[in-house]
Amino acid sequence: MTIMHLSLSEALRAFVDAQAADRGLDTADAYVLELIEREEGRARLRAMLLDGINSGPGRVVDADYFEELHSRARGDAAE
Repeated sequence: MTIMHLSLSEALRAFVDAQAADRGLDTADAYVLELIEREEGRARLRAMLLDGINSGPGRVVDADYFEELHSRARGDAAE
C-alpha cells in the first residue's frame, strides 16, 4: 500500500471530518478511501454497462428464458 498526501483548506477538512463522523468512520482517511472505492465501483459498473450495450442484440427475458435457466441449473441441458 502506498501513502498519498492531500492538502485541504480548513473548510474542506472540516467537511471531511464531519462526513466521516456522520458515517461512523474513525478517520478522515477512511472517508476519503470510501469515496474512492465508491467511484471505482461506479467506473466498473459503467464499463460493464458499455460492454453489454456493445455486445450485440439481447434476447427476450420471458418464461421460456427462465425455464431454460432452471433446466441448465438442474443439469437437464447436459442430458
